[in-house]
Amino acid sequence: MGKKNHELIPSARRLISSLRDMGYDFPAAVADIVDNSIEAGASRIEIDVRTDADDSWVRICDDGIGMKPAQVREALRYGATRDYDERKALGKFGLGLKTASMSQCQHLLVASRSNPKQPQISAYAWDLAHIMETDSWEILEIGAREQADLLREPLMTHTGTVVLWRRLDRMLGFKHPYGGMVKKRLATMCVELEEHLAMVFHRYLSGEGGRRRLRITVNGKSLRAWDPFVRGEKATASVPPIVLHYDHDGVKGIVTIEPYVLPHQNEFSTPAAHAAAAGSLRWNRQQGFYIYRADRMVQSGGWSNLRTLDEHTKLARVAVRFDPRLDEAFRINVAKMRVQIPRQLREQMEQAIAPVIKMAQAAYRRSQSTAAPPATEGGKQGVAHPAEKQRDSETNRVRPKTLADLKVVRSSTLHHMWTIEELLFELERVATKEERLVVRAVLERLAAIEKPNENQVRDEHLPAGRGNGRERPLRGQLKHA
Repeated sequence: MGKKNHELIPSARRLISSLRDMGYDFPAAVADIVDNSIEAGASRIEIDVRTDADDSWVRICDDGIGMKPAQVREALRYGATRDYDERKALGKFGLGLKTASMSQCQHLLVASRSNPKQPQISAYAWDLAHIMETDSWEILEIGAREQADLLREPLMTHTGTVVLWRRLDRMLGFKHPYGGMVKKRLATMCVELEEHLAMVFHRYLSGEGGRRRLRITVNGKSLRAWDPFVRGEKATASVPPIVLHYDHDGVKGIVTIEPYVLPHQNEFSTPAAHAAAAGSLRWNRQQGFYIYRADRMVQSGGWSNLRTLDEHTKLARVAVRFDPRLDEAFRINVAKMRVQIPRQLREQMEQAIAPVIKMAQAAYRRSQSTAAPPATEGGKQGVAHPAEKQRDSETNRVRPKTLADLKVVRSSTLHHMWTIEELLFELERVATKEERLVVRAVLERLAAIEKPNENQVRDEHLPAGRGNGRERPLRGQLKHA
């Protein structure tokens, strides 16, 4: 008697809840949706974010080829099947649309139009409340009469797809997001989104490789490509590209390495260009590898354990491009945010970057030899203040090692108190990306209970973001210890 096989269907309630913790942050989640729009041939992608308490939403619209009803349903299936062009596909696992969206919201709606002559719009939704109630793998069909203007309006004049996120519980961090704190937090997240998309898709935004330029807007603002290698600067130096041929279990592909040495501060065309080149992580942490899969950046900065971050090599940035066919070799993750350099390539890559490391060190020494000696607290040249031992030569700002040093430095300008806004800025400036989430959470709780008295200086009188041009999402005062 033959054995009987048993099909085991996962619990929708348990699995979808677990997949919400795939490690996406807000910018990475939106970037995964943008990948789909690019593959659909979109030339324009519009991202809009609105804050309206429980009715807050995020919408990503494109003008691509759109999908028929059956294609929309398949796109919403976890582990969707489709034919990928291995040489240039941005998709990989058939999970991105769902996992990225549900990592931020409880209600995902997708509407699409594929007929250029008639506005026939098909729409479906994943609703976490329905899943929790029924424990079933059911998407909800949204009929024409039920489709809100948010879904229909962008598709009335052309083909394309709309992705709408509602009930933004994970994104905003509150079950019921009310108050000015939420609006400020969302504004900050939108700035981070702009920076992330301008970096990740900079080759598409600038039209590199002979492709048509992609246009992305965030709340109506057109994004400009952020080139990590500042190739528009005359003083940027480059090393001839190095091509490595790699065979991973019979799958052959090419890895291209393009090293660059950025100019030191005095060689930039303008101070603004130098400040922009520093990137969101600032100079030291922006050095290293910029790894691209199908011209889409999947890693920005860091040396992938080939070497450590070093002040003397902070001007070195290296583009690494690999075929999507080598995904398994580079162990790219679902969120397309992390890769690993194959062990068989590590020695060759170390040899490839050796010349650019020497060039970066030489450029750093030149910049140091032309820099003025640090000033003392009294303004005269000589021995620097102890807290200035870690000075950022590019921005001429103090980089304290400890909070005690920070207190010494700030006390000369704010003699007896800091604003929470200032403290947040200083802590975020020296924190890693992971530490920033903790810093914000703690200070947001502090701001909620801190009540400024009449003797305290209001933070509205201070420069926004302490010179960084951003309004920080915290208010209130924190006295010195």
